[in-house]
Amino acid sequence: MHKLTHGLRLALWGASILTVVASAMSLPSVIVLVLACLGLVPFAGLIGRATDSISEHVGPTLGGLINATFGNAPELIIGVLAVRAGLLDVVKATITGSIISNILLVLGMSMLVGGVNRGEQVFNKNTASSSATLLTFMAICLIVPSMALGSGDHPARAVNLSIVLSCILLVLYALGLFFSLGTHKHLFVPESSSEDGGADAEWSVKKALAVLLFATLAVVFLSEQIVNTVESAASSMHISPVFIGVILLAIVGNAAEHYSAVAMARKNKMDLSINIALGSALQIAMVVAPVMVLAGVAFGQPMTLLFSLLEIGSVVASITVLKLVVEDGKSNWLEGAALLSLYGVLATCFLFAPS
Repeated sequence: MHKLTHGLRLALWGASILTVVASAMSLPSVIVLVLACLGLVPFAGLIGRATDSISEHVGPTLGGLINATFGNAPELIIGVLAVRAGLLDVVKATITGSIISNILLVLGMSMLVGGVNRGEQVFNKNTASSSATLLTFMAICLIVPSMALGSGDHPARAVNLSIVLSCILLVLYALGLFFSLGTHKHLFVPESSSEDGGADAEWSVKKALAVLLFATLAVVFLSEQIVNTVESAASSMHISPVFIGVILLAIVGNAAEHYSAVAMARKNKMDLSINIALGSALQIAMVVAPVMVLAGVAFGQPMTLLFSLLEIGSVVASITVLKLVVEDGKSNWLEGAALLSLYGVLATCFLFAPS
């Protein structure tokens, strides 16, 4: 098993190098896309390991925020490059996919892996409930614009409405941080906190920051290869670019969060695992999505917050199930399996949905 894992790691690192070769030789877009996605995984893993080390030094609440922030770097970079290229449907699909991926896939896998050898795991339900509440508000911000303008052709109004909503979401996210890290931080103390002062950290803060810088630069290059090939690759594979955005790019972009959240759950640090998964979903919904709208304004690409019914329904269903799962502050492997099953159902629906 160890040899297999080591071989897989070498293959993923090799994919990042082969991406450069494939791009330089103008190989088919499907090959470049697959290599770039695979090559992104080890760098996302480096981001996860670096932010894990920082988290051990600063505690679970701030650590989860830092982990989610840098973990979302691939989505943010891919999104900005895709907006600049005018691939707005892919950007929206990646936003949707990242939200449901963090809620269902990342959190589900964390609960499954963390709970498989334990009766149940406990976490601070105030943290999860606060995140679920803000995600519910975000879902309303997706539904109402589509209800108001989705049935008509009002591009200018849609863009202006999206800009206003983006500003509101950014302000609310900032207030949420002030609430959890400032005025009400006593509510977010973990159920079981350690005072090891970073003794479990893999790297020092200085080394972790250096790794973060290196990995982020590599992600920028690989993300550009993904954006440049996604449409032609989707056409070659006879699948929708939206499916690639919702499933493939979202999973690849969330590799850092997935690694970190599952690793923390396996160590029975469910507070940090919950903070990573839900913090990442919140940042996608309330920071990355608004930034994409504002980037569209800067690049002359009219990006809006009008999503398809399937995208809206998937997000609403994910948040509804999330609130049911976290309301008691406890988790077990069966709840994790249920979240993963719902993710499989939604992924299948996107695969078979018309373009």
